[in-house]
Amino acid sequence: MKYTLFIFLSVVLFGCTTGHPDYPKAENALDAGREFIEALLKNDMPKAAFYMLTDDQNNKLLEQYKHKFQSRSGDEQAQYKQAEIIIQQVEDISEKETIIHYSNSFDRKSHKVKIVLQNGNWLVDFKYTIDGNL
Repeated sequence: MKYTLFIFLSVVLFGCTTGHPDYPKAENALDAGREFIEALLKNDMPKAAFYMLTDDQNNKLLEQYKHKFQSRSGDEQAQYKQAEIIIQQVEDISEKETIIHYSNSFDRKSHKVKIVLQNGNWLVDFKYTIDGNL
């Protein structure tokens, strides 16, 4: 009985300390960009933040995007959540920087996003998003 109680408490305590689900680490720039863009389309800001380079400016931009998404009609939000990413081009600027040119199946607008390799992690640098209108 003590053993069962110990396991239960361990699961509750350790399960509640993570703060968010574990997302897979991006293996390359395309993975990071795709996961980030998909999270934005689905309004999953914790996931987008996981794949984003963390700094004050990027955090502010992510918060602005969240408010922009929430100001859209329910129908438009649903359309974005169902949209698929259309990768048009992957442009390797250097070994540590990549730009992904893409659109989505809902609005079909062209966008660009920059992904950087920092401390062994591929992360979106949101402040260098070319058009700022993901």
